[in-house]
Amino acid sequence: MIYMDHNATTPLDPTVLQAMMPYLKEHFGNPSSSTHEYGRIARRAVEEARSQVAQLIGAQPEEMIFTCSATEADNLAIKGVAWANRDKGNHIITCQIEHKAVLNSCKSLEKEGYEVTYLPVDKYGLVDPDDVKKAIGDKTILITIMYANSEVGTLEPIAEIGKIAQQKGVLFHTDAVQAVGKIPVNIGDLNVNLLSMSAHKMYGPKGIGALYLEKGIKLIPLIHGGGHERGLRSGTENVPGIVGFGKACEIAQKLLPEEMPRLRKLREHLVKGVLENIDYVQLNGHPEKRIPGNANFSFNYIEGEALILSLKDFAISSGSACTSSSLKSSYVLIAMGIPEHIAHGSVRICLGRSNNAKEVDLLIKRLIENVSKLRELSPLYDG
Repeated sequence: MIYMDHNATTPLDPTVLQAMMPYLKEHFGNPSSSTHEYGRIARRAVEEARSQVAQLIGAQPEEMIFTCSATEADNLAIKGVAWANRDKGNHIITCQIEHKAVLNSCKSLEKEGYEVTYLPVDKYGLVDPDDVKKAIGDKTILITIMYANSEVGTLEPIAEIGKIAQQKGVLFHTDAVQAVGKIPVNIGDLNVNLLSMSAHKMYGPKGIGALYLEKGIKLIPLIHGGGHERGLRSGTENVPGIVGFGKACEIAQKLLPEEMPRLRKLREHLVKGVLENIDYVQLNGHPEKRIPGNANFSFNYIEGEALILSLKDFAISSGSACTSSSLKSSYVLIAMGIPEHIAHGSVRICLGRSNNAKEVDLLIKRLIENVSKLRELSPLYDG
């Protein structure tokens, strides 16, 4: 099977696994046990990895908080800021195509009396910065807009939105899970105060994420305990996972200059091959402002799930891994104004380091064949 679902997760890089192994075996100490060498070795490893993760996004090591996932990082950022600033206001701004970790965090806060504005997006999945500006009020305490959408790959105008947030004195968080490691990300250029990221989206291990928290910003923690991670995320650190995260960031930073244009070229070849050889198909998301390896297509007159099942040699999906098991149309595509019957025929293809032109050519060939076969079975398709 050819793996083309890299937005859902990525395979663990062998070099990352090699870096993790000593901390799964002989270096098993608790980083908080500073009275002996076992603990000190673990602590040094955690802090080295913290520096590696911070360097990838242009942050300071002390601004990085390790979590068990990007979902936790999103929850910590949104709820932590909301709770810490309740005396200043109760209004949060987000958008309709955010990851469920953001949307459900906001919905949870609504039950506590917070008000949330869910901004619309255009046909490409882009948030209009003017809409953000208009939505800001006296009680607005946080804006949270994702950097890259996991389904359609669209890159949001984060830097522009960040400037607006700065001018208005509102904190700004971005879920950058699908962007970090795939495109250059620098918190100084983005004007963000908080940023969520995950290891397993960039060839690191699952079960480890991080939140960038700008110095001086207060959060109320989700988890209370022994005061780990500067009291913001209690719980004994996942040392092997953290070490793997750090190594994955180090590798991503080295490979980015060559991998980004390579994936963009492969994606453009895929898009051209599909659009030129199959009728009644559209590319979803912005044609240019998108992460390099992502392509999301809607094929009219067929079901996306049926197409995926017919492509037995390829691992692709119908959308975000957190919602792909649902038979409902993608809420992201619906928010972009795509009719439900067309959204039902959508598939997401996410290329990564292991993919090559030969595999893309084979996928194009299979898509042409299988879409044709499935349409022959459709009572709506007249040829």
